[in-house]
Amino acid sequence: MSRAIEPQIMDDLARPVDIGQCKSVKVTCVSEVGWWDDNRVLAPIKAVGGLDEGDQWQAAWDLGNAAGSCTLVEVEDLEGGISRILLDAGWNNTYMAWRFQALGVDRLLSQRQVDLFMFSHEHMDHFWGLEAVLSLNPEITLMVPSTFSLKALTLIFGGSFPNCGAINRAPHQGRLIKAHPGRVHKLMPGCAAVTFDVPIILGVRGEQSLYFNVAGKGMVCLAGCSHQGALALCDFAREHLAGGEKLYGLYGGLHLAPFQTLDHQAVEVIRRLGDYGLEIMAVNHCTGKPAVEMMREVGYPVVSGGASQGSRTDLYLGNGDSVIFG
Repeated sequence: MSRAIEPQIMDDLARPVDIGQCKSVKVTCVSEVGWWDDNRVLAPIKAVGGLDEGDQWQAAWDLGNAAGSCTLVEVEDLEGGISRILLDAGWNNTYMAWRFQALGVDRLLSQRQVDLFMFSHEHMDHFWGLEAVLSLNPEITLMVPSTFSLKALTLIFGGSFPNCGAINRAPHQGRLIKAHPGRVHKLMPGCAAVTFDVPIILGVRGEQSLYFNVAGKGMVCLAGCSHQGALALCDFAREHLAGGEKLYGLYGGLHLAPFQTLDHQAVEVIRRLGDYGLEIMAVNHCTGKPAVEMMREVGYPVVSGGASQGSRTDLYLGNGDSVIFG
């Protein structure tokens, strides 16, 4: 059975916030493939006004091109107990049902062994596969950024938007926690969630990320897409979390080359990532292959993957691959 998680809200950021410590964190990539073909996802975006002006809820998406991003996080406390967090739900419900079955996540969900279900943000490739999760456990505790739109909340509770392909036939029936920006939500010893209030492409706002303070190692930053910026993700830990001066690990999408094009701004971000002294970099999804190639060229400790179960390169952690921080 799942453990009850009661977030402890800390909103005084004048001094570093102490989130405690955990023993280790195991992160498994359920899926990092947002979509299969860039051109088939860019065409609907162009039709609704482009990345900056378009609305994801108005686009006629090709669901045959949809996959999704989803991560299973297992936190070991100092006494050896394990708590599990599922971050994001992917995009295509059929694809995500396959991913859950392939890794046994379906069993964990149906047996109530996942303690918390979270969304990093409401982009379709992280959010619209929620039916695949809720059909296995509709009563799971769900945590979302308070910046979620009315349409996003409607989808959670069983609404559907067939024109864009967002459909949920498994209404959420459990507790819903809204995480507000400007606060640290301590979820358990050594683990906290933080929401960044930032405008994001395709009419979305806000992204929620996770931080883990691993005893004897340092701070681990975990993101869905890092729309707040990879540097902002790391800087928050340094500036606002006790122990954040020692950054140990980084996991997730860094949104540097999501369409496989590396611009000057992304190159500068990659160069500055070297200033944090990270010991493990398990970056994937929207980080983009060109960005990972540059990270490897400059000698960053990027974790390789198996290039299996749908992921197309071993340059980074892919579907079914895991990394342990601790």
